[in-house]
Amino acid sequence: MKLLDMAGLGVKHLRSAAAEALYIQAGVDVTRPVTVYGEVAERCNYKCRYCDHWRRPYRDEMSVDQWKAALDDLKGWLGAFHIEFSGGEPYVKKGFLDIASHCRDNGLHWGVTTNGGAFRNKRIARDTVAARPSNINISIDSHRPDVHGHARGIPDSLSDILEGIANLKAEQQAQGVNFALVFKPVVHKLNFRELPQLVAWAVRNGATGVNFQPVSRVTADVDAEFWIDGPDLEVLAEAVEQLIAMKRQGAPIVNSETILRAWTTHFQDGKAPKEAMPCRIGLRTFFIRATGRVESCWMYPAFGDVTQQTAREIWSSPAAVEHRRDTTKCETLCLFTCLSQKTILDRVKMAKTVLRPTHDHEAWLPPEELPAPAE
Repeated sequence: MKLLDMAGLGVKHLRSAAAEALYIQAGVDVTRPVTVYGEVAERCNYKCRYCDHWRRPYRDEMSVDQWKAALDDLKGWLGAFHIEFSGGEPYVKKGFLDIASHCRDNGLHWGVTTNGGAFRNKRIARDTVAARPSNINISIDSHRPDVHGHARGIPDSLSDILEGIANLKAEQQAQGVNFALVFKPVVHKLNFRELPQLVAWAVRNGATGVNFQPVSRVTADVDAEFWIDGPDLEVLAEAVEQLIAMKRQGAPIVNSETILRAWTTHFQDGKAPKEAMPCRIGLRTFFIRATGRVESCWMYPAFGDVTQQTAREIWSSPAAVEHRRDTTKCETLCLFTCLSQKTILDRVKMAKTVLRPTHDHEAWLPPEELPAPAE
């Protein structure tokens, strides 16, 4: 993403911050969505033990043309914006790269969160880079193949992902395209002791940033294998402080210190800290589900459908008004990195973290202490 584009999106976030303050302090609603997500598929080709997407029955999804129409409608109302595509697994949707290319051709910025398996196919890696992403987030839980494979439900998947990353990096160089490559580990009982080592390994294997996401209680497997509790919470707190120290020294950890320190509260099912209130997700987020439903927060009902309404109609509907009122009263501690609210300063820091040249990142650890790249 060019600096001019970043500046334009920054202006939108500044406007959004002012509108949120006006809503919270005076009850005047001039908000508009500034954070847009697109779940292009509920389906997934991985079987992550702490996820239920691959266990769900199939439901009809929006067509590629419906996605293009929804994106064009949003641009007509909001101007240029950034959309983060997710799933399920986005690359299982036939035509996903047509949607991404539509973003490129129409001045929209896009990123994707993926399990990374698709990039082993060189054509997919080539076409993804050609679509000019702003960021690619890849879900990797551990530098140890056995831990990653077990958590993700696909043995030996780490080697496939690393092969795909090599294809992406080769295409970046061949096409002269720059984008952030972010590793997104889910933090759980099987990996929390080695998170600092995972950061170092991620950098050596091409990551420009690491964005952690604590596991949530979605499946029965979470309580059985992945939830962190008891004496382990003290060890987790120590790992967090080590991550914070690394971050202050320049490690490319995307999460804020506030979010990192909230992990222990999360694993004790605590409430959001007062300094993080009120929740602003309903004032800024437009989350398009694979079926066309629109939400801000998954804990509340949908308030529109892009296959039946324009984005402006959805945002101004009575259901959306009620949604904004309800979400600002919520005290749930939400640490999903795709949903946790961020200040303008947080976003600036995130951009600086993931856009720095990779060689700058290694100042925070002596080279001899960094693990060697994967074979």
